[in-house]
Amino acid sequence: MIKRTISGMIGAGSLAHNRRDFVAENVDLKRTQYNICYRNENLQEVYKELFDEAVERYNVGKRNDRKITNYYEKIRLGKQEKLFHEVIFQIGNCGDMAVGTEEGELAVKILDEFLKDFEKRNPTLRLFNCYLHLV
Repeated sequence: MIKRTISGMIGAGSLAHNRRDFVAENVDLKRTQYNICYRNENLQEVYKELFDEAVERYNVGKRNDRKITNYYEKIRLGKQEKLFHEVIFQIGNCGDMAVGTEEGELAVKILDEFLKDFEKRNPTLRLFNCYLHLV
């Protein structure tokens, strides 16, 4: 039986980095073709989907200077809220679950199954940008 660690981390996140619009030092460009994209939705559109109806209800009867015209921008420009949180899950490390190895393929299979049912298990969370990075 293989014994490995499973870890999760919550952070601020970078959509451009997740999409590989820019490449950090720790990314091997030759292997980015193997990444799996589960979701890549426009965050502003997701905000409209999730919050437009509530914003309309909130604005009823409000003075014009108190109305919210764009909830995404309100949160983006706010000092306390964050537009989104990133959650990273990892099995093992690059030494014991490396891409291209039998153990690495097992990690991909486990994470793939985990991601496919994530929203079912977490109905209050909304995935909009989700990748399995194999680099």
